[in-house]
Amino acid sequence: MIFETRSRDTEMEGTMIKRIGLLTSGGDCQALNATMRGVVKALSNTVDDLEVYGFDDGYKGLIYGKYRMLTAKDFSGILTRGGTILGTSRQPFKLMRVPDEKGLDKVEAMKQTYYKLCLDCLVILGGNGTQKTANLLREEGLNIIHLPKTIDNDIYGTDMTFGFQSAVNIATNAIDCIHTTATSHGRVFIVEIMGHKVGSLTLHAGIAGGADIILIPEIPYDIKKVCAAIDKRNKEGKRFTILAVAEGAISREDAELPKKKYKEKLEERAKKYPSVSYEIADQINKVIGSEVRVTVPGHIQRGGEPCPYDRVLSTRIGAGAAEAILDEEYGIMVGIINGKIKRIPLAECAGKLKMVSPKDQIVKAAKQIGISFGD
Repeated sequence: MIFETRSRDTEMEGTMIKRIGLLTSGGDCQALNATMRGVVKALSNTVDDLEVYGFDDGYKGLIYGKYRMLTAKDFSGILTRGGTILGTSRQPFKLMRVPDEKGLDKVEAMKQTYYKLCLDCLVILGGNGTQKTANLLREEGLNIIHLPKTIDNDIYGTDMTFGFQSAVNIATNAIDCIHTTATSHGRVFIVEIMGHKVGSLTLHAGIAGGADIILIPEIPYDIKKVCAAIDKRNKEGKRFTILAVAEGAISREDAELPKKKYKEKLEERAKKYPSVSYEIADQINKVIGSEVRVTVPGHIQRGGEPCPYDRVLSTRIGAGAAEAILDEEYGIMVGIINGKIKRIPLAECAGKLKMVSPKDQIVKAAKQIGISFGD
């Protein structure tokens, strides 16, 4: 079930006091600060007495009681700032129930910190792994609101995640820049774009950047068809070919392997190639003799200031979270569906990935204009 946010027609009478916690977890992205700003500014304009506690370095701060009280000054001037003012870290969900090296029960420690501060709500910004831990804390009885952050746009239950569009802009710019040198030298260029399991970022940047071939995890490729697409361009007199390759791109042959066998193959590949793009480059060179270069923008895709789209989206999601706090509706993710801010129960979305469907209209459109997916 998906709940639509309710409008607040009247101001609440009497003194309203709210005490909330904020934490950012997992990989950083461009609009974390903008989203936290949206939450706090929206609450500040409604609540008489607001206390905001920021936890250092994600769940690590919640586990070990490392936090600080934040003031209005902390949220001033951060709309355009990338990264996160709170710091972040990766705390794998599968290890949350495993005691640390000193035997500390992490889940109980997080609960104790929450109750020690007498929080009304803990607002958690993060991706899929972060969301699963957020749902765990909900199951443990804490008031939780999750805000969907990831450059992969792979969180189930929301049409868009903040950080995605900013990353698309950066990845697209990388492809744009490669176009000039690829044209000048008459080479095949591979631009490797982030996305281990989901290819949304590669798909959008590939189309926006005019890539000739796009390889994503959801559509296993046949290297012979990839080479055929390059050869076709060569015969048409095209001086270059650009491939946008997701870091999790997989061949048809590998996609048919059992999970264990594929993992073993990845370990063997890592001894020879830095990533899948270098393996593909080697295969193309061997099949058609084309000179291939690989460019990996890497963490640049996560960095820098958020684009205007993400600033607006983050502000809306942050304000939506504030409204949910005022309504005392917890155990939810605040996302956007069909252009409207929605509240989605964590129980219904946690642990689910939003994949690219090979039948999506955007994939169909790409194929219609001649982009090859190697399938």
